[in-house]
Amino acid sequence: MARQDSDNTTHFGYQTVATEEKADLVRGVFDSVASRYDIMNDLMSGGLHRLWKRYTIDQAAVRPGDVILDLAGGTGDLARAFAKKVGPEGHVVLADINAAMLEQGRRRLVDAGVAGNVSISQFDSQNLAFDDRTFDCITMAFGLRNVTDKDAALREMFRVLKPGGRALILEFSEVQAEPLKKLYDAWSFGVLPVLGKYVARDENSYRYLAESIRKHPPQEELAAMMREAGFSDVSYRNLTGGIVAVHSGTRA
Repeated sequence: MARQDSDNTTHFGYQTVATEEKADLVRGVFDSVASRYDIMNDLMSGGLHRLWKRYTIDQAAVRPGDVILDLAGGTGDLARAFAKKVGPEGHVVLADINAAMLEQGRRRLVDAGVAGNVSISQFDSQNLAFDDRTFDCITMAFGLRNVTDKDAALREMFRVLKPGGRALILEFSEVQAEPLKKLYDAWSFGVLPVLGKYVARDENSYRYLAESIRKHPPQEELAAMMREAGFSDVSYRNLTGGIVAVHSGTRA
């Protein structure tokens, strides 16, 4: 079971920590890796993360005029793409709990010439500072596994979604094929921390990120959690053998 424990403790990778401590520990990880986050993503995935995100963007099927919330949006990959799709009559909110990641996102938006239809907000996804039924679409890419109370975050996503709106969660998941699992484990725990040490200069943070993937709810469990939060038409699509999955759900 990958949810918050009932004794006021939770997991931080393979460690058990006090529930109230996790957010600060996660913040420390991303403060450390923010400046090299995109480089490390390319190295870790061999560039596949760009294809996974592109698939998620395509599945969102946003239209001109839509209002989009990109949660845990970090360096702004999805927000930049959505800003072009919704046009000047639409709006995109790039949100993250981590100020260092948002600063990287702000710089990249400026470099890409994106302005006018994007705003940047720092807050916890467990307590969204938006009115009910605000957004046409909500996305969260590689962020849910770092949230302390995932059920609370899913309920908040449902609350701020408009009726007929859609939420998409792109996240590392449970690899399906046994031979691939062995290779993936060897990469995650043998190569990834070494890359973190020499490229991001932070071996421990990337060991945590590998561990956090294993503690995240697998495909069917996350789908059940979305239904419990109120979402209908919940489904998921495995990508790259289940290394990642895109879950989607709508608000009726």
